[in-house]
Amino acid sequence: MSGLKGLLKKGLDLGDMAFNAGGGAINWFPGHMAAATRAIRHRLKLSDLVIEVRDARIPFSSANADLQPHLSGKRRVVALNKKDLANPNIMHKWTHYFETCKQDCVPINAHSKSSVKRLVELVEFKLKEVISREPTLLVMVVGVPNVGKSALINSIHQIAQSRFPVPEKKKRAAVGPLPGVTQDIAGFKIAHKPSIYVLDTPGVLVPSISDIETGLKLALAGSVKDSVVGEERIAQYLLAVLNTRGTPLHWKHLNNRRIDGIEYEAEENYEYSLKNLKPKRRNLPNRSDLVYVEDLVIEVQHALYSTVTEFNGNVEDEGDLESLIDLQFGALQKALKIPHKASEARLMVSKKFLTLFRTGKLGPFILDDVPDVKPVS
Repeated sequence: MSGLKGLLKKGLDLGDMAFNAGGGAINWFPGHMAAATRAIRHRLKLSDLVIEVRDARIPFSSANADLQPHLSGKRRVVALNKKDLANPNIMHKWTHYFETCKQDCVPINAHSKSSVKRLVELVEFKLKEVISREPTLLVMVVGVPNVGKSALINSIHQIAQSRFPVPEKKKRAAVGPLPGVTQDIAGFKIAHKPSIYVLDTPGVLVPSISDIETGLKLALAGSVKDSVVGEERIAQYLLAVLNTRGTPLHWKHLNNRRIDGIEYEAEENYEYSLKNLKPKRRNLPNRSDLVYVEDLVIEVQHALYSTVTEFNGNVEDEGDLESLIDLQFGALQKALKIPHKASEARLMVSKKFLTLFRTGKLGPFILDDVPDVKPVS
């Protein structure tokens, strides 16, 4: 992927950028995050078990490097959340990797009760030896912003309500599509005899992200606010990844696809907004909405497939890759029906394209490569 690596420095104008806390072009380490990091380190000393939530699409990049030394000596379960958005053909290789590293790991969907139950059962199993001698146990949930910690907490609450007679009124954690929603450390009691408390913590990043691609993966997954990096830059990175992997070529036979069980309706909802696909929406889209989005996805996939097949350059060459991405922005503008005279057309294209990716409409992805595991001699 030499073209992608070169584009990170040249085509995306990222050569002089850094994800750091000291200002500069990219600054994502607000004051509450620094204070929260100190508080989390202190509470980790008191915790009996840690659930480290990571994004299943970036199992390595979504780990907080600064917290790893503090987590290594703790009972820990790595929860790879948003598994519904991750490629299942690659996910099993990641679980095998963690098993080889002697690290408990469970792929989950924080909004699925059956999925979270598996995690809770593993946590209880890991705490068995402590339960016999401790009247009160503390489980901490940690992770970078927007990996689904609060959604997981709420699902654990629902499970606790059905299993344990907890008389106190339990609060729900705030859940939102933007990173940084949770800004305080809050404790929730989920069981009696022994008393088990779960601490939801704010998402915290490291003060400085030295690897630019790691920072872009975090931004693409939504752990860094779009406004910090820029939607167009994130969309360029996503296109570079798709092109160097040859992903659009796999969409050749998808153009006639329709959502199972949904008939095409004559009255198309062209006013439907992609923003409604985001998790904060409470009401499910109606059938017209779903057909509209499905058609939009097909148009986007066809546009990218066509530009790749008609392209004569080499995606391993950074200059050629940059030219291809420019062509694809134009094709996406037509596919997404964005007016040609729109003054901020590329920004609008980027926002809609990123929404389709983040909601899984373009398919499941895992952006991190599985590390090689050396056999134990």
